Amino acid sequence: MNLRGAGYTNPVIPGFHPDPSVCRVGDAYYLVASSFTYFPGVPIFHSRNLVDWTQIGNVLDRPSQLDLTATHGWASFGVYAPTLRFHDGRFWMISTNVTTVGATTFLVIADDPAGPWSDPVTVDIAGIDPDLAWDDEGACWLHFSGLGGIARCRIDDATGTVIGEPERTWSGTGLQYPEAPHLFGREGTWYLLIAEGGTERGHVVSVARGPSPVGPWESCPANPILSHRSTDRPIQNTGHADFVDAADGSWWMVLLGARHRGGTPGFHVLGRETFLAPVEWRDGWPMVGPLTPEMPGPLPGPREPEVRIHRDDFEGPELHARWLAVRRSPHTFASLKARHGYLTLSGSKSTLDSPEPSFIGLRQQHHQCRVRARVEAATGAEAGLAVLMDEAAHYEVSVRGDRVIARARIGPLRAVVDDVPRPNGSVVLRVETRSGGAGPDIVVLGFEDDGGDFQVLAELDGRYLSTEVAGGFLGRVIGMYAVEGDAVFDWFDYEALDAESVPQGG
Repeated sequence: MNLRGAGYTNPVIPGFHPDPSVCRVGDAYYLVASSFTYFPGVPIFHSRNLVDWTQIGNVLDRPSQLDLTATHGWASFGVYAPTLRFHDGRFWMISTNVTTVGATTFLVIADDPAGPWSDPVTVDIAGIDPDLAWDDEGACWLHFSGLGGIARCRIDDATGTVIGEPERTWSGTGLQYPEAPHLFGREGTWYLLIAEGGTERGHVVSVARGPSPVGPWESCPANPILSHRSTDRPIQNTGHADFVDAADGSWWMVLLGARHRGGTPGFHVLGRETFLAPVEWRDGWPMVGPLTPEMPGPLPGPREPEVRIHRDDFEGPELHARWLAVRRSPHTFASLKARHGYLTLSGSKSTLDSPEPSFIGLRQQHHQCRVRARVEAATGAEAGLAVLMDEAAHYEVSVRGDRVIARARIGPLRAVVDDVPRPNGSVVLRVETRSGGAGPDIVVLGFEDDGGDFQVLAELDGRYLSTEVAGGFLGRVIGMYAVEGDAVFDWFDYEALDAESVPQGG
């Protein structure tokens, strides 16, 4: 068993895992992240050391918990900025479902973080990024981004009823978009942690302290306590942070950040990811340690082996919690029972350009990776692999009839890049992301011929599947899809590639 070094590598949860919130129970740590218009919603992770995280489920895994039908029109609607807490022997998660008709804040609870979680209890506030904290008398305080800044109120945590009118509270140092509040107590003092500056390059973390959950607040003289704006540091967009006190007495911060690649202005394609930084206390203020890709130890728990290959042979009774669909449960179109040992996708007329395609995928977690899948498509159906940002930004390679087709969708432009005869029998489709070019990467689409050689159909600039070009809050998801009929997938594997091991030819 080869373990990584005594330190650790950032990000600790790579890929599209923004807005992390963390809590500790004994010597175990649990973390959630935003999921937007993907279903199931709010992935939840477990760790023993704050670095090696294992997904143990999704908080919102039933249609009764999460309705995304009103998010049609923008892929970056949906579930924003969850907060995870452990209180009174139970786990609590509060978040907001943002749709075309408004935003609904809701609260769910569970005895076991792996689930099941309760159906939602609505909390009637006008805002996003809700946070929960309980004072020494048991009163539940809700902070959120609203009323033009950071707002607060008390709620009945059993019913979600708001007690009194929400009112403005400390809202940072004057930068735009104060958001992501988290209230916590330490040694008799209360701290209000927020993000400001917007979730792009100007993102920062600021903090204030006071004698009670309502202040009065004193802004930290070192604010912002974390900022990478206007620097050439490899981790940018740093913000939306949460604190956790470790079992060994140390303190840590989890936060989102982005890794940009390519020429000016730089492009990030994996979305906003979860990073970890140490925290020290000086004169009653939290000071954030270095935040770099390679971090020193020690950590508050033992290391775990690194996983660089995710392979699914579809032999189990249920899909793993890491699989995602767009706006609806994958159970509505994906089956492991229709043909044993295969994943069957039932395709409709909805394509990847549609709000609810028959698509199931994994978050891309490495800048250079190789994805392969063996597929058979029914007569008249199309089935393939896709690299998806949203319905207006995706690349795909597919089989249809006697052809293998590579396509690109970039905003209003749709193009067939290549169209060639297919091999006999089932087909192994392949997608690779490689370094090179002025953009962040090159996305290579193709298939394996009867001799197992990789036949490249397209080498496409990855910048068009980046946040800077496509817009929104998402990162890439790579997976399988079907259109106009059934498709069966024998297996799917995702392999991280080191830069020196990535082939440069076909």
